[in-house]
Amino acid sequence: EQYVARFAARIRELFTNCPRGRERTIAEFACRKHSGRIGRSAAAKQLDDEAIRLAVTAHVRHIETNYDELLSRGHDRTDARHHVHGQIEQVLRAWVN
Repeated sequence: EQYVARFAARIRELFTNCPRGRERTIAEFACRKHSGRIGRSAAAKQLDDEAIRLAVTAHVRHIETNYDELLSRGHDRTDARHHVHGQIEQVLRAWVN
């Protein structure tokens, strides 16, 4: 619980315009035990900026874009990620500024 709280606080520090409360949602998902997600990595446990950015990026990809819909329609991951890349970058820029 303390780790998730620290992870969420670091998200808030790096992405100051992230919608309120979303940092906790991202941290809880990224840090689930035995999940293999980025939040369980050694870098994330050190609150490494890149690990935090990867967790936020994954959240944005799944929540703020139609990435999952593209996958369900048969697009492979690479194509789907390419398709939503610009949308992700736009959201991340807005959350940083």
